[in-house]
Parts: sequence; C-alpha cells; structure tokens
Amino acid sequence: MSRATVAIIGSPNVGKSTIFNRIIGDRRAIVDDEAGITRDRLYGVATWLNKTFTLIDTGGIEIENRPFQEQIRIQASIAIDEADIIIFVTDGRLGVTNDDILVARMLKKSKKNIILLVNKIDEGFMKSDTAEFYKLGLGEPIPVSGLHGVGIGDTLNRIVEQIKDDEEDNKEDAITFSLIGRPNVGKSSLTNAILNQERVIVSDISGTTRDSIDTPFIKENQKFIVIDTAGLKKKGKIYESIDKYSAIRALKAIERSEIVLLVLDGSQEICEQDKHVIDYATDLHKAIIIVV
Repeated sequence: MSRATVAIIGSPNVGKSTIFNRIIGDRRAIVDDEAGITRDRLYGVATWLNKTFTLIDTGGIEIENRPFQEQIRIQASIAIDEADIIIFVTDGRLGVTNDDILVARMLKKSKKNIILLVNKIDEGFMKSDTAEFYKLGLGEPIPVSGLHGVGIGDTLNRIVEQIKDDEEDNKEDAITFSLIGRPNVGKSSLTNAILNQERVIVSDISGTTRDSIDTPFIKENQKFIVIDTAGLKKKGKIYESIDKYSAIRALKAIERSEIVLLVLDGSQEICEQDKHVIDYATDLHKAIIIVV
C-alpha cells in the first residue's frame, strides 16, 4: 500500500521550505532570503497522529520569466500530479498576489484536496488578517508561521484528516544510493536515465541542482531510493552562502546512503575534490561505484 503524498506549492519566497523543514523536523530544504532557492522537487517523510506521509517541497511558481522558471513550473506540475493532498502557501504580509491567483488556477484544475496556508502570521493575529485569501476560492485559510511553528499543528491535523487508513505505508527495506560529484558532470542526467523520467532539472548551467533530492523507485521487485546531490565545488568556493549548504546536503547524502556513486566527467582529470569524496565515503564504510 502506498504512502499518501503531500506537495507544498506556492510562489517564490513565501516560506515553503521553512514549512517543509518544520513539518519533517529536519533542515533538509535550503532556506534563504533570496527568492527562488528551491528549484527541484525535494522529498521528506513526516508522521503525525500515527499517520505517515511523503512531503514534497517545490520551486516557487511566478508569472515573471526568470532563469529556470519554465522548468520549475514543470517540476511543480509533476508534484501536483504525484500528490494526494496539496498545501498552497501564501504570504500574509503581501496579501493576495497575481502569482497566488495563477497558482490557485493551476490547483483548481488539479481536482486535488487543497489546504490553503497564510504564512508569516505572528501570534496575536486578527481573523481579518487572512480574510482576503478567501477570494482565491480554496476554502478556509489556516494562518501559520513556519518560522515560529504557529499553526503547524492545525495544518498537520488537516492533512491526516484527509489521509485514508489504507494509504498507510508498509515499510520495506530499500537500497539507498547517492550520486556525488563536481558540478555539471551529469549526475542529474544519470538520475533521470535511471528513473526514465525528468525527475530533476537538467541544464548546461553549472550548479543547477542545489538540494539533495530523494526519489524512491522499484526495479525488478526491489525498492531503491536514489539521492541526486548538488555538485561539490573546490574548497575555495565551498563557503559561499548557498554552495556551503549544498555541500553539507551532499555530505549528509553520503551518510544516508548504503552505496555512493562517484560521477566523473571522462573528458576531465580527477581532482582533489573527487578524492575527498572517496575518503569521506571510505571513512563511513560505504560501498563505492565510480561512474565515468
């Protein structure tokens, strides 16, 4: 029996990743004040009142054309298709925006169960603070603060109310493996080839993948989880804001894996960073496959 899937959807910088981290109880999604940090779908697992569900964080959807915006819309659309329940996050400080109206139209067409959240609401809010969001036509909005945890319990209650008992997952062992390597060596293309679908964004722009992305799949009756990771840059560049978080996610992906696939570009020489990955995986007693 498959586990229920919940997707978090909304325009950029409304706090989707903060809410994602709050619900799963782990800082798996990158959170930053810069809009558009989350690009791919990011998966996590949450449990509330003895019900377990898969949670998907997605890139922000907006009207304005920016780099990756077309791919982000595709990824968000796939998440909507995969989901049984959709959490639509809006920004209470901004009020209803044109992007919110665009997303609401997408969601209405999906015919899925929608939970509308108005984020960035502090304690002591007035009911009227969320009144204008009724015009989105998606039911009663739940006021929340992802940063402070306000309203998250109400959100989880609403989620589990909509999960049918027969959707609970029977946990079975899955083989977990990660794809590690420098930026633009083809990790995302390899992930998509393994899954035979466009699971992650592929681009010639170095550093397209920023988060570590878990995807479960079944091959010949065996369960697997593949983790695509952000490219590990040379040491001098690793401490730049977003890249630092991405590197941490990649190293944590190695820790969570049983097998590490070190992906190399056959047209380039092996560098110190590749050796660091081997050393780190060896220290953790991981099986290693070198993919050229």
